[in-house]
Amino acid sequence: MTEPTLSKLDRLLDELIAQYRHLPGATLPVLHAVQDALGHIPPAAVPRIAQALNLSRAEVHGVVSFYHHFRTRPPGARVVQLCRAEACQSMGGKALWEHACQSLGLDEQAGAHGATTADQGVTLQPVYCLGLCACAPAMAIDGQVHGRVQAADFERLLGRPQEAV
Repeated sequence: MTEPTLSKLDRLLDELIAQYRHLPGATLPVLHAVQDALGHIPPAAVPRIAQALNLSRAEVHGVVSFYHHFRTRPPGARVVQLCRAEACQSMGGKALWEHACQSLGLDEQAGAHGATTADQGVTLQPVYCLGLCACAPAMAIDGQVHGRVQAADFERLLGRPQEAV
């Protein structure tokens, strides 16, 4: 009888789990590694991670759903994170969030936990501190952080035409 072949996802998960399972609290390092490799945590990965780390699926799902950083769907081609913490809010972060949602055609409430444009071009995510409190409001595009961002800066940094403002 032949061995069943493992899917690409299963092979990747086995590899990543093997790298981190020896660490205390291996759940977060494994989840970060999976998201770094795939751009998100596929729901199909949760049972395999849970079994390998001797956790319940609910425990792993709880970690994925608790942290805003983790996504369960593939992100858009660009990932925009807007700081929603107090310092940024007090310096115009709310208006920047509203502008970003309007500019990208996203519902403000749907975007409260992260949303992707219909064309899969941009994923907008709220984050709760990018570490640029003195340069509020802050945003990151594909991991590159920018401070003192206004509506026109948002458009410019995304490479969008100014008339979109």
